[in-house]
Order: sequence, then C-alpha cells, then structure tokens
Amino acid sequence: MAPLPDPDTLAAWDHAHVWHPFTQHDEWEADGPPLIIDRAEGCEIIDVEGKRYLDGVASLWTNVHGHRHPTIDSAVRKQLRRVAHSTMLGLAGTKNILLARELVTLTEAHLGPGLSRVFYSDSGSTSVEVALKLAFQSQQQRGHTNRTRFAALAEAYHGDTLGSVSVGGIDLFHGIYRPLLFDAVRLPSPERAEADEESDCLARIETLLAEHGPTLAAVVIEPLVQGAAGMRRHSPAFLRRVVALARAQGALVVADEVATGFGRTGTMFACEQADVRPDLLCLAKGLTGGYAPLAATLATEAIFDAFRGPASTHRTFFHGHTYTGNPLACAAALGSLTVFRDEAVLDGLPDKIAALSDAMAAVPDTHVSERRQCGLMAGLMVRHDQPTDARVAHRICLAARAHGVVVRPLGDLVVLMPPLAMSPDQLHALVDGVSCGIADVLGPA
Repeated sequence: MAPLPDPDTLAAWDHAHVWHPFTQHDEWEADGPPLIIDRAEGCEIIDVEGKRYLDGVASLWTNVHGHRHPTIDSAVRKQLRRVAHSTMLGLAGTKNILLARELVTLTEAHLGPGLSRVFYSDSGSTSVEVALKLAFQSQQQRGHTNRTRFAALAEAYHGDTLGSVSVGGIDLFHGIYRPLLFDAVRLPSPERAEADEESDCLARIETLLAEHGPTLAAVVIEPLVQGAAGMRRHSPAFLRRVVALARAQGALVVADEVATGFGRTGTMFACEQADVRPDLLCLAKGLTGGYAPLAATLATEAIFDAFRGPASTHRTFFHGHTYTGNPLACAAALGSLTVFRDEAVLDGLPDKIAALSDAMAAVPDTHVSERRQCGLMAGLMVRHDQPTDARVAHRICLAARAHGVVVRPLGDLVVLMPPLAMSPDQLHALVDGVSCGIADVLGPA
C-alpha cells in the first residue's frame, strides 16, 4: 500500500477538489489547512500528524460506542468474508432480515407493539422521505384522498432531500429551495421546555390542526429535541399532547428519531419518555454505531396493509435505493445492538449525563448565556456583543482544537454531542476544552 502524501499535499488537494457539506468555501480556505482525520480509537479521532482529539460531535452525531469497537469491527469483518452487497430488489438477505427482526423486537420493548415493518434506506433524510411517501400513499390507498398535506414544527430539520426539506423549517438551510417544495402546515414550537411557553404553543397547535386536520396525511416531529434548530427542547407532556391532537384529526404521526434515537436522550428512543408510539419511526445516524450509512423507517401493519393488492392495482411502494439493506451496514447495526445489550449501555447513561451537566455548569457565565441539555444532546449558548458575521461560535470551535477537542457550532450555540461511550472524565475534558476555546476567542472570564 502506497504511503499517504504529506499533510500539505493532502490539504492542497482538499482545497482543489473536495466540496464539503454545509460549508462556505471562501471561509474554509481562509481558515487555513483543514484538520485531516486519518484514523480513530475509542472516543478520539486522530489526524494525519498523529494528534488526538476528543470526538465531541460523535462524527456528526453517529458514533455511539466509540471508534473501532471490537464487537462491531468483528461483525463487519465476518460479513466481508460472506458478501459486501446484494440487492433487496427481488432477493432477501440474511443480515437485513435479522436486523429487521431485531429492530421490531427493540421498538416493541421500548415503545410497545405495533411497529412491525422495516423499510431500509441510507440516511436520515431518506428515512424521512420514505416516511412521507408511505404516509401519503397509504392515506390515498385507504380512500382518504383529501389528505395530501403535512404538518411539522417551526425550526424543524428533517434532512436535505426535497421532501424532507419541505417539512423542514430552517430558512437559512431551506429558504432558497422554497420554489421547489410543497407547502407544510407550520406548527409553533417552544424554544425551551417551559410550561407557559409550551401551553401557548399547544393552544395554537390545536387551532391549526383543527383547521387543517382533514387535509393532513401526517404530522412530523423530532421528539424532545430539535437538534439542528439549536437543541430546542420540549417536554414529554408537550410531545404526548401533539401526538394526541394529530391522531384526533386522523393524521398519522411520524417520529424523526434520526438524531434522538439509540440512547441519545437517555433512553433508547425519545418517544418512550412520553409513552407514545408513532405510526412511522425514522432511524439513522446511531443505527450502525457510526460505522456505515444505513437508515430504517419502521411502520405499522396497518400502513403496510394499505399497500397490499394484485399487481394490477399498482398499490406497490415504488421506492428503493441501490444499497438498500446493505449487508455490511446491517452487520454493523447488529453489532451495535449487541454492544447495547452486552455492555448495558443504557444503564451507564445517568452518570454520564450528570457528568456532562456538571461540566457545563462549571463554564463561567461571563461568556455563556444558556446551557441546553437533554441526555447527551447538549450545547453552550455563547454570550457576546459581536455581529453575526463575526462567526464567534465558529471561531471558538476552531480554537478548541488546540485544546484537544472537536466540536461544531449551530449559530451561537457550541454543540456537545459526544459518543455514549465517553467516560465522565472525558466529558469533563471535552467541556474544559470548549471553555478554553471560549476564553481564547472572547478573553478570560
């Protein structure tokens, strides 16, 4: 195997050829040579020069058990000795069958029975896209032809394909595409889980759903935390009431647990904290433990039955992806679920959640106006008087790298989304690194 080019050459090739997601490249190039990750171990990522950094964003919210976990590594290696990919169009596969069974069993244990069918895709965006199409088509095929619209929360983020963007509500990301999108009913969402604010939002939601209910195929919601909106939180009671209002109007409920699933909020799924089971459940990100692109949309048997019939009725769900149910990705997901069981991952979360909370509380108030946290989804809202284009949180995230941590901003929020495997000591080190980055940019507290 040929040796890697030197770091300067790799950086030059990156600037010359690579188009990064969610990146303004004038800024990217002005920031200097990129941090180039070459390998990883545990909760650390390692650059081409051998420097180690705590992975404070879990490789964009995907990594659960740490990098190079032996159980998942072994599962993928064993699968490589069998088959790397085989289509699900006209064929079945051992690993996607086994994973579907595991996911149905898992959701039954945590959410109650009902989600009995699994449709695979390859990302959070596509899992939501699948849910939207399933909701729409099933309503049509059950004779509810007036149900052609969707409702979603303000500031929602459900992905970047056109359907998922249509139910998204972040103008910074989505505004330019509006001429291409369908119109969704926008439901008010609280910025934080406070009773008065939630009560006001629920009153307006009830009015909007009563007005538009007969036309709604489904209501789409990120349960408990709207991550890309800046870790906006709502209570389990709020979630429970929205679900009840949606069902009272005959709309299906789509829970987008792409970011919140697999222990991220302190329970396996966020919905279980509200004791609700959606009609369609979207999973991705942590599904494979951060190893490979894979998503799953779980549906009820009633939705599945709406697609049954002779071929001549054209009730088939005409949707699929080349790598749907990829065996390597399914093997990784099965390995991740094994780790959840064998290492009692959920049982260890309360101490880690408390450690993250304690570490965030120790950051001086001088430069932090708010601390947002739900489980191991968290962020520090930076207090400053500089203009938006000063990109203060972005500069803090760059500065934090000198202190051995990698984090990302959302506006003025520095996001903390560590792997579930991160120890309490590492969680304190992560927040300390961010605190040092804040001091580097804004001065000592």
